[in-house]
Amino acid sequence: MTLVETLLRGAGAIAAYAAVGVILLIIGFYVIDWAIPGKLSQIIKVERNPNATLLTTSGLAAVGLIVAASIWASGGRLVEGLTATAVWGLVGIAVQTVGMLVFDKVIGISIKDLVTEPDLQPGSRLLATTHLAIGLITAVAVI
Repeated sequence: MTLVETLLRGAGAIAAYAAVGVILLIIGFYVIDWAIPGKLSQIIKVERNPNATLLTTSGLAAVGLIVAASIWASGGRLVEGLTATAVWGLVGIAVQTVGMLVFDKVIGISIKDLVTEPDLQPGSRLLATTHLAIGLITAVAVI
């Protein structure tokens, strides 16, 4: 295989993984939007709510960790890697969403109340850290 063929093949793989990753991030955003009361794009863009923003960004960062681990674990096999990335990404989104909702109930931190507060709340920091921890745990499980 020539250098040009190698580069083209690699560029195609990068584009394919990036496309799957972006799709998973979009799905992740809408699942988080479903789990957090209110319309996230409105709460973040118009109301500029720091709690909703922190919970959303931490959730998306967790999805990114899972996607990156899935790509790493694919071992260079493109079709299998893309499939695994999609499956593990969806599993990670589900696990982190369930984890967030369970944590809310067990600990007694109301996500609904957090996203109505105009100032950044300690509970948002705690839930954001939980998002990242669940994402990291899931990512390591993938590897």
